[in-house]
Amino acid sequence: MRQSFTVRPAFFHPKARQTIQAFPKPVRLAIGGSIFDLQRGAQLSMPMSRPMPDVAPGVHELRLRGADGAYRVFYYVKSIRGVVILHAFEKKTQKTPPREMEVCRKRLREFLDAGELT
Repeated sequence: MRQSFTVRPAFFHPKARQTIQAFPKPVRLAIGGSIFDLQRGAQLSMPMSRPMPDVAPGVHELRLRGADGAYRVFYYVKSIRGVVILHAFEKKTQKTPPREMEVCRKRLREFLDAGELT
């Protein structure tokens, strides 16, 4: 007997989608698999993902390593409409740069102000 599950939609900020599309193929495939897991209701944890309360409640950081570097994707899970992919970047420093966190905050505000997450 097959087990059924619900797949929640994934919403991408256009710039996050564009950035992810420029990542190396193995990284893109790993991101896609992780987002699909989130859509099915999985709660990812370290080392794959971690909460980012300094950005905003409900924002998490997907952590991936490719052959040529580290990649990060910020996503929001508190929307009743689905998983929201807010920001993606190639990580070049040990600590997440404040500028990257601010970009994520701004994009989350854009979604919330437009009423797209409720």
